[in-house]
Amino acid sequence: MMHVRMGNELENMAYDWVHSTPENVDIRSEWYCESRDVFQSRLDRMMNDLLKGKNVQEGKLYIASAIAGEIGNNSFDHNLGNWADIVGVFFGYEMEGDVLKIVLADRGRGVLSTLRGVKPELENDVDALRVAFTERISGRAPENRGNGLKFVRENLQDENMHLVFFSGSARAELNEVMDIHDADTVVNGCLAILTV
Repeated sequence: MMHVRMGNELENMAYDWVHSTPENVDIRSEWYCESRDVFQSRLDRMMNDLLKGKNVQEGKLYIASAIAGEIGNNSFDHNLGNWADIVGVFFGYEMEGDVLKIVLADRGRGVLSTLRGVKPELENDVDALRVAFTERISGRAPENRGNGLKFVRENLQDENMHLVFFSGSARAELNEVMDIHDADTVVNGCLAILTV
């Protein structure tokens, strides 16, 4: 398997977490959230820590938290009973000067497999990411949902944030524009890097 070096240590840990064999995944890590409750608790702790530090504008921090919450909760919602091996998500954050970086990863089904349940004509991972970020669609049909990743895209544009999102063999990069193409590596599940 090709190992692509990511931008920093936290990104590399998430990349390794999502690509490691199951027996090599560190489930004792502080970055591992085995359930939605643990994830929500750590997301709340992130907010509290960063609000005290005043390094990120408060309004931007709330939007970044909502984006991270949407992506992390999608991992739990869309993989329920369908995890490939390790249940849960990798969730980490750090400040680099005045830049906040939030990284999430899961070892789930991925966007294409999730959306094919309601849109079987999807041909590949690139098409699936394009649909996920532009259409009101949910892999949990017939539930009336499906605004989540559209919400993410719209807020990234409005708040001048940056997201790189991998799923399957596709890579989406979103800021003021959206660019989705084939990736250099395959991510079975999802890997998201949000920069604020």
